Formats: sequence, C-alpha cells, structure tokens
Amino acid sequence: MIMSLFILSMIGLSGGLAVGSGLVAFLTVLGVVPRLANLTKTENLLSLYEMSIVGGAIIGIWFSLGDPAFSFTNSLLVIIGLACGMFIGLLAAALTEVLNVFPILAKRIGLKGKVYILLWAIVLGKIAGSLYQWIFFVRS
Repeated sequence: MIMSLFILSMIGLSGGLAVGSGLVAFLTVLGVVPRLANLTKTENLLSLYEMSIVGGAIIGIWFSLGDPAFSFTNSLLVIIGLACGMFIGLLAAALTEVLNVFPILAKRIGLKGKVYILLWAIVLGKIAGSLYQWIFFVRS
C-alpha cells in the first residue's frame, strides 16, 4: 500500500513538473509576459505579472485537487468574468503580437491593408460567443 502511494506520488509529481516546464518554456520562448507588459505600458510591474502567473497556477492546481463549490453574488460574478476576459484578451493580444498572426492572416485572406477589419471581426465574434455561452449555458 505504501509503495503504491509512493509510486503514484512520483508519477503525479513527474507529470506536474513536465506540464509546468512546458508552460514555462512556452511563455519564455515566445516572450509573452514581457510583450504583455509592453502592450499595457506596465514594464515596471513585470515581477508582479510573473508572480501572478505562478500564483494562479498554484491556486488552480490546489482547486483541481478538490471539488470546491463557491456561491458568489451576481455582481461579483460580473467582476470576476470581466477580469478573466481581460486577462484572456491581453494574453491573446500578446501572443498575436509575438507571432505576427494578424498581418499574415490578413495577407492570406485578401485584407492586406485592412487589418483593423479583421481585428474588429475577431473582437465582435469573441463578444458574441461569450454572450451566447453566458446566456444559454452558464445561466441555465
């Protein structure tokens, strides 16, 4: 019994180290965090970004080990949803800046000089999809 628990612990630790190393390598190689700080003009808060990523990962892991249940008010849920949406949006913006996705995509679909149309289409599509999910799946 003790040996099987030890083996399971080592497998879990190894898997966590592998996934964590992959995430750190992804963020480091692409330079997502410094680019995100540059986009938001908050380069002086770079260490806060890094601590937030590590803290969020630790809290996410802690919650994934159990089955937590929260009961928040609707107004607090709106604030949490806005914060999560802003984070995902900023992270996506930083990734696209690093990878130059929009200019390449605009060139391939024939909107070379009109990248702003592509950006607005993506923004409005993201808003519509989020509202659809929120109204029909989260509230039911």
